[in-house]
Amino acid sequence: MSDRDRGPRFRRDSRPGKDSRAGKTGDRKRSPGRGSARNGRDAGANSPAILYGWHTVTAALANPRRTIRKLLLTENAARRLVDENIDTRIAPEIVRPGAIDQRLGPDAVHQGLLAETDPLPSPDIDTLAQEGIVLVLDQITDPHNVGAIMRSAAAFAVKAIVTTARHSPEATGVLAKSASGALELVPLVLVQNLARALSELNDRGFMTVGLDSAGDENLAAIPLRQPLALVLGAEGKGLRQLTRETCSAVARLDMPGDIKSLNVSNAAVLALYIGASRLGLMR
Repeated sequence: MSDRDRGPRFRRDSRPGKDSRAGKTGDRKRSPGRGSARNGRDAGANSPAILYGWHTVTAALANPRRTIRKLLLTENAARRLVDENIDTRIAPEIVRPGAIDQRLGPDAVHQGLLAETDPLPSPDIDTLAQEGIVLVLDQITDPHNVGAIMRSAAAFAVKAIVTTARHSPEATGVLAKSASGALELVPLVLVQNLARALSELNDRGFMTVGLDSAGDENLAAIPLRQPLALVLGAEGKGLRQLTRETCSAVARLDMPGDIKSLNVSNAAVLALYIGASRLGLMR
């Protein structure tokens, strides 16, 4: 019998609306000098990451590093998984769409799939490959923006995204949906202190370039080299002062039109295109 003939192992849940909601999470304490904060933000280390939507959930199912705790499917979604020969890895619970709506709210576009998973581990910053491009996010808190940045990062084969354990959205829910599967492709490095993490990247040979509308030079005009870390600040606030001072260069993105600034996720795409093109990474 082929895998397609077997299909996923389905079972119905007599209590489809019951859930174990993730509680609030705190920050993990780490010994001084470490650059990363493991993906336990500690009180929430045992809380599941909630993933929903077709691309998000199927990418998680295809990721052997992702532990699936629970999988809710509508009958239509279950049928589509069988048709596309996607292994559910665990026995899913077949529920009505309304049961998933109750978990997520009526505005969430879940397409009949919801997974409770373990969060992916956060690698240490000193394990990052000294090649290609890394993105560094300075207190960007909107999960839609971070998810969109992650999706672009996956498209440009970014090696990792570095962000703070605090003042950043958790890798679950809206962020995961906006990332459209990129959570499984781009490592998310959580650090306690961004300036210290940038200093460590500098020490490891990275060229750290902060992006700021008041930057001294146009990003497209300055010499770039690998490994490259592009540093993006929050909309409105931009880069914090200490972040700017720790970067090895601060550059702007020149625009020919009357509007000179971009949404941070759009700025990330443009910066990645410029960086990848200048470094010869475009294929």
